[in-house]
Amino acid sequence: MIAEHRLPPALFDAMAEGGGGAEAMRELAAMQRSKHLLMLRGVLTEARSSHRDQSGVVDCGYDLLASAQDHDPAAADVVIRHPSVGAWARHALRAFRGQARLGGAEPSLMCVIAAAAAVRAGLSAQIEVPVRHGAVMLPSLGAAQADGDRAVVRSTAAGATVDSEARRVEIPADPHRDAPGWAGLRRIRIGSFEALIDDLDPFRMPRAPDLAARLGDAEASTWAAAFRQAWPLLERHHPGAAAEVAATVKVIVPRQAPPRGLVSSSSPEAFGAVAMSPPRDGRILAETLVHEVQHVKLSALVDVVPLTQPDDGSRFYAPWRDDPRPAGGLLQGAYAYLGVSGFWRRQRLQEDGPARIRADADYERWRSATALATATLRSSGSLNADGRAFVRGMTRTLETWLEEPVPEQARVLARREAEQHRRNWEAAHGPIPS
Repeated sequence: MIAEHRLPPALFDAMAEGGGGAEAMRELAAMQRSKHLLMLRGVLTEARSSHRDQSGVVDCGYDLLASAQDHDPAAADVVIRHPSVGAWARHALRAFRGQARLGGAEPSLMCVIAAAAAVRAGLSAQIEVPVRHGAVMLPSLGAAQADGDRAVVRSTAAGATVDSEARRVEIPADPHRDAPGWAGLRRIRIGSFEALIDDLDPFRMPRAPDLAARLGDAEASTWAAAFRQAWPLLERHHPGAAAEVAATVKVIVPRQAPPRGLVSSSSPEAFGAVAMSPPRDGRILAETLVHEVQHVKLSALVDVVPLTQPDDGSRFYAPWRDDPRPAGGLLQGAYAYLGVSGFWRRQRLQEDGPARIRADADYERWRSATALATATLRSSGSLNADGRAFVRGMTRTLETWLEEPVPEQARVLARREAEQHRRNWEAAHGPIPS
């Protein structure tokens, strides 16, 4: 069932001020679920109306997905909401319309989505599915090795198998564990946080250029250890942010480690997924989760409440980027760094010595940078009425924070870093309009 969604004004205001809590995240997740259902239905409609050669296989998958929903709605819902399902559906629709798409976004993958839902629901069913690169990927579960071009997924209340040519793979009772011929999506469970590590699905993070290959056991253990450090820190010192992360982040997508530092990303096409390179410690992981959840929140919001005017080609200085940004991109960055500023505002109180100076400097650096970006947005003429209201909410939070003192040593350090960034940017792109 697809519901009509309206974000309550109080939640819009709370989000504008940087928060929203678990309640806002649940509203956004419900909206994204409806979006996924609409796109799945859209793939079926496109196949029936203008791609009759593919309508039979899409019909078969859609019918099984509906049966799984009837049999066990909660189990099927896990698959429908899975980030890669939304990414696949979006690109399958683009493929039908002759638009640019991710490679491999064939409509026949409706059948693997249906198969995953049937397996989760324990529904007695079988369905033929495509084999890609020697495997059948079942979203939210894992991948089975397979021969040839086609395989058959069979599911019952007692278990499930993937059969292809001369190979049978039994999906284990806990599909998140590996078994002969089966690679499960590993699960992280710590306190109130539960997510999958998706290092298999080809649609796990659209357009990310440096996704990590399947993690070895030692690498997976390293990731789990980082979360065991990060999550208690978030729950203890950042409970509001922790509630939002727990309600939003359902998939972690490993990226390859860069030469230095950490890279992270999210995508409006994959709500609930956060991609990142291996974090060096729990504190950095906690900050990264807060940062990316802000992006995920805002991307989901603008799906239903646009905040900017159509792009007119104007580009602006962002104090955290090396390239000029459109208004929508600047707003995304400002909202993310509003969250980062709030993280360091709280975290600095837990530090001492040089770490406290660094944390104070980060708070000063990012609250000032975000204030500069919001001022740019307010004067840009690129926001619509809702966007102006949203940025006013961000500004209210920042005005309060900017009144809070930080030590002079931290202030000087933050100012030096901000000025260096500005000089580098102007050397590449010219003077920033005052």
